[in-house]
Amino acid sequence: MANSLQAEHRNQMSDEDRVRGFQRKLYRKAKQDKKFRFYILYDKVGLPHFLRVAYKRCRSNNGEPGVDGMSFKEVERYGVDKFLAEIKLELDNQSYHPQPVKRVFIEKSNGKKRPLGIPTIKDRVVQMSAKMVIEPIFEADFQDCSFGFRPKRSAADAVIAIKENLKKGKTEVLDADLSSYFDTIPHDKLMKLLSLRISDGKMLNLIKMWLKAPVREKGRNTGGKNNKKGTPQGGVISPLLANIYLNLVDQVVMCVTGIFQKNGISMVRYADDFVLMGQRINEQVDGSLKHLLDRMSLTLNEEKTVKLNAHEESFDFLGHTFRYSRDLYGKNTRYWNVEPSAKALSGIRRNVREFLKSHGHSPPETVASELNRKLIGWINYYTIPSVTYPAKAKRKLFYYLYQQLNRFYKRKSQRKCKLHRQGAFRVLITKYGMINPVDYTPRLPVNA
Repeated sequence: MANSLQAEHRNQMSDEDRVRGFQRKLYRKAKQDKKFRFYILYDKVGLPHFLRVAYKRCRSNNGEPGVDGMSFKEVERYGVDKFLAEIKLELDNQSYHPQPVKRVFIEKSNGKKRPLGIPTIKDRVVQMSAKMVIEPIFEADFQDCSFGFRPKRSAADAVIAIKENLKKGKTEVLDADLSSYFDTIPHDKLMKLLSLRISDGKMLNLIKMWLKAPVREKGRNTGGKNNKKGTPQGGVISPLLANIYLNLVDQVVMCVTGIFQKNGISMVRYADDFVLMGQRINEQVDGSLKHLLDRMSLTLNEEKTVKLNAHEESFDFLGHTFRYSRDLYGKNTRYWNVEPSAKALSGIRRNVREFLKSHGHSPPETVASELNRKLIGWINYYTIPSVTYPAKAKRKLFYYLYQQLNRFYKRKSQRKCKLHRQGAFRVLITKYGMINPVDYTPRLPVNA
């Protein structure tokens, strides 16, 4: 009778609820016993409700096809249930092997290109399912100073933490930059860290297969079994693996009895970007950090790593500029100003400019709608109530849009473009619903 009631309850629960329920159990156990090694995990990866949730999350992120050329639309034409059933069968009989990762390059704001690895949709789904299984275990070990790619944490939380440290007088800042972090994570050391919490050999082998998956570029495969370091940016599980490895740094810096805490050092990390903050960062702290990274087979990019006094110099982190500014309305008073960086403002301008170049024949409804999508996302990111001050950047964006849109429709005036004669910027706002960056205020969550 009891078993039938439990089965009925499971049937009534959504897939998401069942996944979250399992994750809570893992998290509690991992938090309770810091040395416990989990030994039955692999079989959870292929459970139907885990795969369904994994597919749903991958689908929401969309993304282009991997090396097999299969898109989400093609998967849906084929049949999602059939697609997931085949994945389950491969996992159950241990015949699953990841396909090569497709390498593409995305342009950075400095003109250089960042390599991005794109797994196939099948591999993304399996990685997502595995991530959902093991993430709660390592979340129990992660430090409060880490904010990137973690549940219920965000870049905004990292910005808030930095400003709080500045207010506490921790104004000497070491803005660290790791050289090619994702490409240099040593597989052997990462696997040792994973095995401290996971004793399930099948799960460890699954992760190892992803680390060893070859990369396909220009029709040729590189890496593979002989590859001993790196996890491709773009893989679903890569951010979690990167956090697991850098958690070693977090633990050492935040250790109460360690050199860093004895010197009053705080740390704020978002993925592979981090800052050390204190009243004084001495040579002992510098040397300890370099020694730790050296033992982890990681290196600081000396050209981009900067030590400064925030009272005297501004610094950028996660697209924000932190500056000790003079209050225009108060005599001899200063405040910690946090605003979008010049690089961030340049980025949104470039985004708008490229959009207009490629949408010369689009109707005004489309122009307004697409610009809103870009502008709202940008303003939302840089607006943290009582923490950031994006008003000046929003005014600059206003004037840029005014000039660009009027110029855009002026070029179309040879075809008697009515929008130019009427004042394109104003009409797009009043008639077609484009936001005015200066007036737009993000909606805050009800519980904020």
